[in-house]
Amino acid sequence: MNRAFARLWTASLFSEIAEWMLQVALPVFIYQATGSAGSTALTMAVGILPMVLLSPVAGIVADRWDRRRTLWIVCLAQAAVAVPLLVIGDALALIYVVMAAQSTVASLFEPARSALVPEVVRPDRLVAANGLMGFNSSIARLLGSALGGLVLGFGGLTSVILVYLGALVIAALLLLPRFETSPRVVSRQPMSWLDGLREFGGGLRFTGMSLVSSSLSQGMFMVLFVVFVTGPLGGGEAEVGLLRGIQAIGGLAAGAVIASVARRVAPGAMLGFGAISLGVLSFITWYMPNVTMADTVYIVLFAATGAPAVFYSSGLLTVLQTAGGPARSGQIVAAAMAGMSAFQVVGMLAAGALVDVWGLTVLLYIQAALRITAGVATLLDPLYRRPVAPRPPDRESSASTRPVSPGRSR
Repeated sequence: MNRAFARLWTASLFSEIAEWMLQVALPVFIYQATGSAGSTALTMAVGILPMVLLSPVAGIVADRWDRRRTLWIVCLAQAAVAVPLLVIGDALALIYVVMAAQSTVASLFEPARSALVPEVVRPDRLVAANGLMGFNSSIARLLGSALGGLVLGFGGLTSVILVYLGALVIAALLLLPRFETSPRVVSRQPMSWLDGLREFGGGLRFTGMSLVSSSLSQGMFMVLFVVFVTGPLGGGEAEVGLLRGIQAIGGLAAGAVIASVARRVAPGAMLGFGAISLGVLSFITWYMPNVTMADTVYIVLFAATGAPAVFYSSGLLTVLQTAGGPARSGQIVAAAMAGMSAFQVVGMLAAGALVDVWGLTVLLYIQAALRITAGVATLLDPLYRRPVAPRPPDRESSASTRPVSPGRSR
């Protein structure tokens, strides 16, 4: 991989470490302060709802604006909105406001980054690059989750925010110099966030069904995981951070495999079998308290779940990047993120409201079943059983677009 991708990869690593720290530390802080799964779910929902509203706009930004510049501005803005927590302290109302603001700014990051990757790598290396990004995300999950739990336990919320700010500043500095990228095609036609959404009613309909099921499952997991670790497993902040982050070990192995064998693997197969494997491992994990409470068992199980999660995410990203061509990839990724965020919120709120009614065990099994359903939905679509191939531009789009010079930064 080239220098531009290496810099993007490293900046993304620091940005995601910061994200994972906050994702682990703030819900645990709220749960310990209130003792309420509903309040924890609300905290997480507040952190995701802005993405539902702004992701479509983020897609247009990613396809119209300088993508590299968008990324470093987002990193600095994320740091700025967290500063009030250093000044005012740990008031619950302020945490909700900061999470909403942080999510609002962060909604611009992923569409721009995902759309930038095909510009800095060759088409035949795209799946491998996404595998390396999955490898990156696994490292960030491991470090960020562990740091979020440990720093919160030993230094409090203020220490978490300080480390979070430092990671984001490093990411912004890495993104500040210009990238050398391949020529980019920018459409002259008016853009609408509905353009990306329409793909999920056509060629991406099976992928859309998979995203709905998977996102409901992920939303439930984010709430139920905290309750599972602090309840049946009897853990605290450090254990929540450790077990959430340990998933990265399997992800590291999966990312390395994808980067080395990606040219021979269909992205849809990675997506489908990754989701099914993740669901099966989840079933085993949730059942295991009936058998043993040994810490080693859960460390191994949560580590193993990281591998299919990276296969799923890498396959999904490749499908989205190649579905509509480079000029519209940002809109499609953004539409997918909006839908995923919306259904994650539904899953979170449902889990928080029903855990005291249906019980933790029943909801955990539903969560695992939704993962398997997501995989089956993808494997029903014959289109994505084939390896990815570059999509040629159609005549209409070619006639209405203009190239951007290779030396121009993104």
